[in-house]
Amino acid sequence: MQVFDMKIKTKAGLLLIGALMSQTVIGQDEQYVLGHSIKPLGKSEAVELSQYEGKVLLVVNTASQCGFTPQFESLEKLYKDKKDQGFEVLGFPSGDFGGQEFNNSDKIASFCQINYGVTFPMFEKIKVKGKDAHPFYKQLAKEANSTPKWNFHKYLIGRDGKVIDSYLSWTSGDSNKLRKAVEAAL
Repeated sequence: MQVFDMKIKTKAGLLLIGALMSQTVIGQDEQYVLGHSIKPLGKSEAVELSQYEGKVLLVVNTASQCGFTPQFESLEKLYKDKKDQGFEVLGFPSGDFGGQEFNNSDKIASFCQINYGVTFPMFEKIKVKGKDAHPFYKQLAKEANSTPKWNFHKYLIGRDGKVIDSYLSWTSGDSNKLRKAVEAAL
């Protein structure tokens, strides 16, 4: 009888361990917002966003021909002010709102550099809303319970890889609210 009980306990234990492991793996995939890869602007090879692990991130969907485009200047200033403390701004060009982004990656990169001196990482043009949104943006929207409403929507991600907050387009890089949130996360 004792051997029979041992087998049941062992089998039950294995089932329990298996169930816990599958929940952990599924949970990690769902919760790990940096578990995506995407091509940097003008590059042919995708990079893992996990390379930004341990940093505070401000993720912004950008557009070169938008009324909010001058925010590149304040975002670049915020980036330069805080990058040595472990802060990154990540720009994701998108034409989802009014088709206000160029279709050519070189033109996007040139525009950002020449007009605003952007040095923070910029990535390939992607969709940031709807069923065709990039999986990274789908996950950001889900975790923040907020989808981009227009260009220059922002998501603040903590060092732990979790979304802290999101900010509507009119919140610029020099906003006191945003700067205080970045400083608190650093």
